[in-house]
Amino acid sequence: MDTGKPTTLRDTSARWVMLLLISFTMFAAYVAADVFSPLKTMLETHNHWNSLEYGWFSSSYSLFNVFLGMLIFGGIILDKKGIRFSGIVSSVLMVIGISIKYWAVSTPALLESEMNFLGTPYKMQVVWAVFGFAVFGVGAEVAGITVSKAIVKWFKERDMAMAMGLQLSLARLGKGAALIFAPMIATRADNVSVPVLIGLCLLVIGTLCFIIYSIYDRKLDNELKENTGDNEEESFSIKDIGSIIRNPGFWAIATLCVLFYAAVSPFTKFATDLMVNKFGVDQSWAGTIPAMIPFGCIILSPLFGRIYDKIGHGADLMIFGSCLITIVHTLFAAPFVTHWLYAVILMVLLGIGYALVPAAMWPSLARIMPEKQFGTTMALTYFIQNIGLWGMPVLVGYLLDKYCITGTREIGGHIIPSYDYTLPMLAFVTICALAILVALSLKKLDRKKGYGLQNPNTK
Repeated sequence: MDTGKPTTLRDTSARWVMLLLISFTMFAAYVAADVFSPLKTMLETHNHWNSLEYGWFSSSYSLFNVFLGMLIFGGIILDKKGIRFSGIVSSVLMVIGISIKYWAVSTPALLESEMNFLGTPYKMQVVWAVFGFAVFGVGAEVAGITVSKAIVKWFKERDMAMAMGLQLSLARLGKGAALIFAPMIATRADNVSVPVLIGLCLLVIGTLCFIIYSIYDRKLDNELKENTGDNEEESFSIKDIGSIIRNPGFWAIATLCVLFYAAVSPFTKFATDLMVNKFGVDQSWAGTIPAMIPFGCIILSPLFGRIYDKIGHGADLMIFGSCLITIVHTLFAAPFVTHWLYAVILMVLLGIGYALVPAAMWPSLARIMPEKQFGTTMALTYFIQNIGLWGMPVLVGYLLDKYCITGTREIGGHIIPSYDYTLPMLAFVTICALAILVALSLKKLDRKKGYGLQNPNTK
């Protein structure tokens, strides 16, 4: 139907091509972020890392984002300088960070020296890998908020939740690919650095994809300026931060975000080791079972986004998803659940929960906050989220080394500890239970403030 409105690129199928370009950038980011997730056992046997060192490495993704506030800074830059500048800079940071990590893990000499931190010695290979992964984490998180703002820009009132769901699906395809193929590649090469190199190559291609996107994004801005006399994006002021943090809807979603992602993302870092220690799965294919989490999202994220677009019930989706992941983690903690087939079923259910909550949460945040503040809003939300992403891996690594060693086992001639994962899983259950309470309070707040989270997105 002709609405009489001027036609721009985003009114055509070009917006879907743009979605594919920026989604590949995030696909590469997810591959690079998770190539070590299924390699904990191999890092223990080949590189002689312990669980605490692995925990510190996994948490280092959020190190600079949390303690240097780089995400907040990145969000302000996004709203001040725009999508193109922020996206290219963040992509370059990801390439630099993974390059440092690759150099570290491919240099055996770094295993021969150590650095003391808070009275505990850490191998220099771990220290440099932590530094590189921390730099990568800044780029990856800023890229994430940049891509989210790009989707809002190109899909506003045009299946926005579905577009966000598709982007999440394609990105998590990278996570699933890393979980499945990283142990196969590392085992075949007998070297943990080879999957890192593959991730680095994908990041270079992802950077080129974002540069191509930027060319068309500039063309869209020119069209909007020609049609309306100005760029559609409003000017962001530093004072807008005050209005963001005074919004109770922002705090409800940000709190749900940190709890939900702390219960899922750090779990995937240890899930392969859980499969080996509790379910007796061989390490060569143990990463295949946790890979069902992101692969479940590939179909379900856009489906749930479509449901939210057309039917609504965003708050209900978040409540149901939070309840589902709580049940899954509780069963993973149960001592009588030990057969690998149960693990497969639980991973599938966790994948459903992993798709449900974000499919409703991010579009809901876009509905609550003005578009000119969206970049900084996402940055503040990601900053809070990164506190959980930093803290949970350290906590789990500490619990495993301190309280959960049950003996030793031999793999490839190397003696490494065996673990009881009951206590770490109970920590995840606690986080999940808190997420349910926050999701319920968000629905109550929606009724009070009239955010419209239960209403459809598509007009």
